[in-house]
Amino acid sequence: MYAAEVFRVFAVRGGNASPAVAPTTNCLKIAAFSTPTFRNSVNARWAKALTLCRCSVDSKSSVGDEVFSVTQSNKSDVDYLGESTKGDLNVKLEHLEAFGIDGHASLDGPIEEVARSEARKAEDLLQDLGIPSPSSSRNSPRGIFCSRTLNLRSISAIGYDMDYTLIHYNVMAWEGRAYDYCMENLKNMGFPVDGLAFDPDLVIRGLVIDKEKGNLVKADRFGYIKRAMHGTKMLSTRAVSEMYGRELVDLRKESRWEFLNTLFSVSEAVAYMQMVDRLDDGTIPADLALDYKGLYKAVGKALFWAHVEGRLKSEIMSKPELFVEPDPELPLALLDQKEAGKKLLLITNSDYLYTDKMMRHSFNRFLPNDMGWRDLFDIVIVSARKPEFFQTSHPMYEVVTGEGLLRPCFKAQTGGLYSGGSAQMVENSLDIHGDEILYVGDHIYTDVSQSKVHLRWRTALICRELEEEYSALIGSRGYRESLVELISQKEVVGDLFNQLRLALQRRSKDRPAQTLAATNLDDEDLTDSMQKLLIVMQRLDEKIAPMLEADGELFNSR
Repeated sequence: MYAAEVFRVFAVRGGNASPAVAPTTNCLKIAAFSTPTFRNSVNARWAKALTLCRCSVDSKSSVGDEVFSVTQSNKSDVDYLGESTKGDLNVKLEHLEAFGIDGHASLDGPIEEVARSEARKAEDLLQDLGIPSPSSSRNSPRGIFCSRTLNLRSISAIGYDMDYTLIHYNVMAWEGRAYDYCMENLKNMGFPVDGLAFDPDLVIRGLVIDKEKGNLVKADRFGYIKRAMHGTKMLSTRAVSEMYGRELVDLRKESRWEFLNTLFSVSEAVAYMQMVDRLDDGTIPADLALDYKGLYKAVGKALFWAHVEGRLKSEIMSKPELFVEPDPELPLALLDQKEAGKKLLLITNSDYLYTDKMMRHSFNRFLPNDMGWRDLFDIVIVSARKPEFFQTSHPMYEVVTGEGLLRPCFKAQTGGLYSGGSAQMVENSLDIHGDEILYVGDHIYTDVSQSKVHLRWRTALICRELEEEYSALIGSRGYRESLVELISQKEVVGDLFNQLRLALQRRSKDRPAQTLAATNLDDEDLTDSMQKLLIVMQRLDEKIAPMLEADGELFNSR
């Protein structure tokens, strides 16, 4: 017990390669908050351990350097999941031996039992330290969900987008103002916009605009359209079936389909769907001679000018507190990654002045020791021109003044701030390539698809909408269990009904049923059982249908 406790204390202090030196007093402080068994173990052996602890800590810059070794790239292997073991932590047995501890003997026994026992002890220690257990994140909407295996220790660099990734905007405020400017421009173009207001719940990322029919559609993973809205009015299931039949959404046909793959699409989609209503009711002047496709082009032009004019961005920069929702934990999470040895990159399409203003507002106040946001990143790229940044090579410029003045350069240096360039330039500057880099962004195509296809970078997608959906899943767990139970009951009753129906069908054709007993069964008994089962299924349907509809509305009213 004692050996495991001592090891766990040092694992907490050094397991993440913290750069801060942990003095002996900190070891005592941890002991004070540990388990009762640990607190009662202050004896001669513990005094010896403290003496060794003092010598070990005071002579090195990091406790982690003393306790663990790290697998280097030239000694790495491939694990049973096909992932590189580069960066894996390994126990230094000589460190344990210095404490008079036999690491293997203290963990004797069937490994399954040892694992359960040590996990319980570690959870107890975390609880005593007031640190949440990793298992608690399973019920958190802010979790990380993996579609592929990823050993984060094999990642050498992590790149981040800025807008809606490191900086989360208040959608109602940001997109609401974009909508207002868009409507102002539409009014100047002759469109009737009086009485319209921004509705952020009207659309969501992942939906697709059918520019030919003026519809907003929801497609399944195969491209078949399951739901649709014309203007701001939902279409019935029958209307959707008659309109689209077995037609597939093909996003390669950009002349017809517009994929809403970023939160910046929300204001444009809301304005378009509302203007479809105005086109249908005849309030848009006939001299504009627009169809649904032409209407979409006009709305897009109005929103484009809202961005080009610069009024929207100037308003946000002057009052960022109205538009940005800072996350105090985010700057510290990036600092943890940097201190764990990861190289951090910021790669954004925003210009330098806007990037600096947003990052100062969202990061600087939460960083320790007068750090600024620039201190977190090894390389910062602004005006990156993604997705071309991942596909082709563009000239790179160094940002040399606070006003954003540029000068040409050919290679990025650590700590540098640059404009333009390409992903390959970043790889060459860091001497890190391919799947050693993880890129995190919010744009399905620009950030995730292109960096993976062209460079084999690992990718992570920030999808804030899933937070509400996940919370709805957790909150409705009991409700959904009741619903699943009802559906399961119907399946059981349905299977029984089908077997009796098959027996009746065979007998009605003068053929033997499945068994001799079924063949000889009285018709009245057989049909009576079937009628009762059919009534049960119908009553179950009457209860299941409204419950399914209510369950769907937990995620989105439409």
